[in-house]
Amino acid sequence: MQLINLLESVMGISKILKKGEHAFYCPFCNHYKKKLQVNVLSQKWRCWVCDKKGGSVFSLFKLLNVSNDKMKKLDDFKNDYIGKKEYKQKKDILQLPNEFKPLWKPSKTPEYRNALHYLKGRGIDTIDIRRYNIGYCESGDYGGMVIIPSYDLYGSLNFFTGRSYYQDSYMKHKNPPVTKDIIGFENMINWNIPITIVEGAFDAITVRRNCIPLYGKVIMNNLKKMILQKGVKEVNLALDPDAIKNTLQTAEYLMNEGVNVVVVPLKEQDPNDMGRNDFYNLVRNTNQLDLSSLVKLKFSI
Repeated sequence: MQLINLLESVMGISKILKKGEHAFYCPFCNHYKKKLQVNVLSQKWRCWVCDKKGGSVFSLFKLLNVSNDKMKKLDDFKNDYIGKKEYKQKKDILQLPNEFKPLWKPSKTPEYRNALHYLKGRGIDTIDIRRYNIGYCESGDYGGMVIIPSYDLYGSLNFFTGRSYYQDSYMKHKNPPVTKDIIGFENMINWNIPITIVEGAFDAITVRRNCIPLYGKVIMNNLKKMILQKGVKEVNLALDPDAIKNTLQTAEYLMNEGVNVVVVPLKEQDPNDMGRNDFYNLVRNTNQLDLSSLVKLKFSI
């Protein structure tokens, strides 16, 4: 459940405004227009008629004497608060490099050709380039790199990663200085079917179907929380063998929450190295993890 769904279950259907704002009928002054606004990003709220206001949805629900059941559901969002200043900084920082050029726009420059050649070697085709809005930079901090953006549920940029397309580059990859506690490629995820979790963006693009990159080896809190909130029934963990301890900890956590888990035995190749067909064959031939096999894997570390 998203915060707006919980709000609407209490206050009725909202009118969607800009920048996370939603307007409701005010239960305090009962104005005939929707004048009470709630920002689902900052959680601040205010009625523009009676000037009733507060700094959190919790304070609003307390005034409305909302049921304990819905107050408990609100606890899921207590760490989602983004202050106005922090939100502005986040929006200011998180943007694609100024030098970013989409690769689906043809160019005659050597940099364009080198970037395409590199992606072809990684098994990335023109469909992938358009699907993920992959681009490149000829200069700047990310010069000589392909750029793979990630977008959230609403189509806003929530992360990107840069990969050098020159073998002799001293900097093979570069990420922006922002949190990785996001859901990679969230705008492409269907939470009603099994999801696959991998480490890198190229791995996720190779798997393609319902795949989330971590941009690292550890599953962060927002992804864990979303898996449980959405009631995901099955998760494939396809992480590098050198992260097996973290993988098994995550598997045990999800299993305890009633999620079916498959730990994909990658061994010496990641999904991008294997290719899509071989990866899916491996997933199909791997049994779901149970308590007995989990214990055996733990003892084998």
